Amino acid sequence: MDGFVTRHVYDVRDAAPGIHRALPSPFLTFVVPVGAPLRMVLPDGGGADFRACLAGLHDVPGTIVHPGRQAGIHVTVHPLAARPLFGLPAAVLAGHSLEAGEVVGRVAAELCERVDAGSTWEVRLAALDDVLARLLRTHDDGPAAAAEVRHAWARMQAGGSVRDVAREVGWSTDHLSRRFTGEFGVRPSVAARMGRFHRVRHAIARRAGSGTLDLAGVAADHGYADQAHLAREFRALAGCTATRWVTEEVHGGLVGSVQDAQDADPRSSSA
Repeated sequence: MDGFVTRHVYDVRDAAPGIHRALPSPFLTFVVPVGAPLRMVLPDGGGADFRACLAGLHDVPGTIVHPGRQAGIHVTVHPLAARPLFGLPAAVLAGHSLEAGEVVGRVAAELCERVDAGSTWEVRLAALDDVLARLLRTHDDGPAAAAEVRHAWARMQAGGSVRDVAREVGWSTDHLSRRFTGEFGVRPSVAARMGRFHRVRHAIARRAGSGTLDLAGVAADHGYADQAHLAREFRALAGCTATRWVTEEVHGGLVGSVQDAQDADPRSSSA
């Protein structure tokens, strides 16, 4: 599934213990930690430990607890890959973080054991690739998302309007919204919002790393009315201001952990 599933190694060391915000993005995430389980704070304030965490699309930030060091494999999964990999549409997982075994069965425990036992990252990644290939074979005859829905996802991520996309596929806007939400678990406008936010936060992290944040420039580059518009949107989706996120997570060494692994490790590759 070249281009639809990408895996990355993350290994964050010497960060101050605390929390990492799992921010909204247009991807599902599948995280297999090495060593200690991944600990998340639940909406009710309780905690949950995951040996392998599978998270659907979400438009509110999650909270990951870190002890100062975290290592593992992060798999970024395109929502259209949910059917061939997991045998279900992305909508079933939307808004949830689950133990992977609840979705893929006993192979999740096998994967955790092989990743933990691996002596090198190459060995661990090979174990992941083997399991992903087996999952694909298991669901290779399952139904695919409708072509209109696939087109709509691509167009919404590229900045298309619901009205224009509905016209392109020959559906009413209401029918498009129902079919889109039924496949992905979020409305088209929410998917577009999550996609833009995902691009924006990575742009902010890159600028912060170069020493010049320039939020006004980021706002202009990504189609926000002004910096205040970007500030409101960032707070709504991240639960904090952009400057606080930069201070605590970019400068704090956490961008590069778990959800942000794709920006941190040059060994990333597609499966």
